[in-house]
Amino acid sequence: MDYVPHFRREIAAFQDAIRRAGADGAPPVPSCPGWSTSDLLAHLGRVQRFVIHIIERRLAAPPDPADRAILNLPADTSGWPAPEHAPNQGPVPPGLVDWFADGASTLETLFSSRDPDEPVWTWSPEGTVGFWSRMQTIEAAVHRWDAENAIGAAQPIDGDLAADAIEHTFTVMAAFRRAQSEAPAGLGETLRFRRTDGPDVWTVQFDGDAVRLIDPTEPRHVELFGTASDLMLFLWRRIPADDLHGIVGTRAVLNRYFTLVPPM
Repeated sequence: MDYVPHFRREIAAFQDAIRRAGADGAPPVPSCPGWSTSDLLAHLGRVQRFVIHIIERRLAAPPDPADRAILNLPADTSGWPAPEHAPNQGPVPPGLVDWFADGASTLETLFSSRDPDEPVWTWSPEGTVGFWSRMQTIEAAVHRWDAENAIGAAQPIDGDLAADAIEHTFTVMAAFRRAQSEAPAGLGETLRFRRTDGPDVWTVQFDGDAVRLIDPTEPRHVELFGTASDLMLFLWRRIPADDLHGIVGTRAVLNRYFTLVPPM
């Protein structure tokens, strides 16, 4: 998948939602408890600057997250949201919006100009620029939805991108999240996620420390039906399971999913 067009579209929609939300004050973001849209903007901007630093310098090891030079902040940051004071619900500072836009534009250029297979540090075994392109496009899509949700105008995520993100969840993120949180061993729990707006089906099984996609015709304990966007948003804990099109099977196994794959 070429992630750059998706990244560009999601960033544009995210910035539009931030502008619409922050004319007089930054409203709270229901899907990110304790944050306002201003906090959300600052968060995504910081993450993107971190990735820019890695790709521009072709780093083979993680940079120091405490190094504020990575953020390339302007001289004047008065009124910018302070994480320790979240939710910051004052008007969104224009300088913060400009800083974010500059960083997002720089990151898009890097994704467009660098070989996706170019090696750089990532938190995944897939240490490439392409990994960051995929990861940051998914993150932009989720936070665009968050920002639109804050103003009551959340639009679904593109079906192809959402399907790719679901695959990414099971093949990359689930194992990482389990390792980071020392999640309990799987007991053979098997969940099927069936897309209703396309042919995709994912059957994931938890066995000890392993998370693996198995043949979709294998038996499952529980099966969830929904659009690719809704299944993705459920996996990112943006919507509850009851908002999906349907659930068949053992609800207790479904309820255990976020114990096996803790949110971060």
